[in-house]
Amino acid sequence: MWTSTAPAWGVILAGGEGSRLRSLTRQIAGDPRPKQFCKILDGETLLDRTRRRADLVARFDQQVVVVTRAHEPYYRELARELVPGRLVVQPENRGTAAGILYPLLRIRQLAGDVPVAIFPSDHYVSDDLAFAGYVHAALEVVRHRPELVALLGIDASTPETEYGWIEPSAIPVAVDGEPAFPIRRFWEKPSARVAQWLWSNGALWNSFVMVGQVDAFLRLLWRGASELLVSFDPIRRALGTADETPVAETVYAALPPLNFSERVLTPSPDLLVTVRVKGVDWSDWGNPQRVLATVQRAGWRPSWLDRVELAV
Repeated sequence: MWTSTAPAWGVILAGGEGSRLRSLTRQIAGDPRPKQFCKILDGETLLDRTRRRADLVARFDQQVVVVTRAHEPYYRELARELVPGRLVVQPENRGTAAGILYPLLRIRQLAGDVPVAIFPSDHYVSDDLAFAGYVHAALEVVRHRPELVALLGIDASTPETEYGWIEPSAIPVAVDGEPAFPIRRFWEKPSARVAQWLWSNGALWNSFVMVGQVDAFLRLLWRGASELLVSFDPIRRALGTADETPVAETVYAALPPLNFSERVLTPSPDLLVTVRVKGVDWSDWGNPQRVLATVQRAGWRPSWLDRVELAV
């Protein structure tokens, strides 16, 4: 069976608005910056933490960060740090499907059909080294099964109704190393009753951390959102040229928002597997209550806590 030996690349998703957390981040930062650019962790932004996590998986020069132009004041310093071509600037935020496709096309142009790990930049992870170990395990899965995309599923600690869930099959696919399980279906923000059932039956929180060959991701996108790939073809042809920015502006102006989970993952469980992440405290910091719950569990006293904890 074909096995990829190419080193992994990383994609860091940092183009979101962070609107659900803004009641907290505005108080911490004093401005409306999105949460990924806010120093919630006393001197470190969520993007800083995500980049450090990605360093455990991909070389510095093999990491691509996708941002949105309206946030330029907050990523200006980052633009000076990255290797040329590793910052993908979206003219506008058009949802996670476009935010994933654009950097994938950039990597396809730079390196070909290589393995890629995709990291959202708004998550808390208690143990970066252990978490990266699971990313490497997922990379081994897709190196031996390049037609698949592997998602990291978090061992759920509560019947959470605000997360997406993965319902895995009981029998793993035939690969060495950490077991990877076929996916029966996805559940997005289930009711309390359904969440309790999922939790009781060993379902996993969907971390949205994904690993796969570039072309495997593109096949997923073609199956679920072929119109997006057609719309992006002018950008693909203009990559790396002086025309890329104006072409991207024209394309994005006509794009409807598309959600990657809903349009791409949900219809294609047969092309996906999940690797179960155990023993790592993980949280999607989508609202202030979730941040404060993590702070309490970890026993932190960040400098902003006393002045905002009663206001959120």
